[in-house]
Amino acid sequence: MSDIEIRDDRTAGRLEAWGDGEVVGRIEYFVLEAPERALVPVHTIVEPAHEGKGIAGSLARELYTIARGEGVAVAPLCPYVVKWAERHPDEAPDADPELLRAAKEWLVAHPDRF
Repeated sequence: MSDIEIRDDRTAGRLEAWGDGEVVGRIEYFVLEAPERALVPVHTIVEPAHEGKGIAGSLARELYTIARGEGVAVAPLCPYVVKWAERHPDEAPDADPELLRAAKEWLVAHPDRF
């Protein structure tokens, strides 16, 4: 894992794990603006050759670190991030149910985004 660099491409809505000059994993997300600002992870993808190396967990941890630094919540819709958050409650506070509802509604309203 030491040769992995994580980069936030906010414009594209991707938190990317880079290794050996290529993207080896990513979390695809969007920024929800209302009822409050939040990062909403939708998909976590790790390239097959890089599975089992802790990349997905590192991406999830970094997403929560970024959110904490920006003073915003995370409203996870991605099943992997939901499970990761359950295993790391000290790093991943529970999302408000209203925020999760709003995130799901946004996703339904923007079917072409993911």
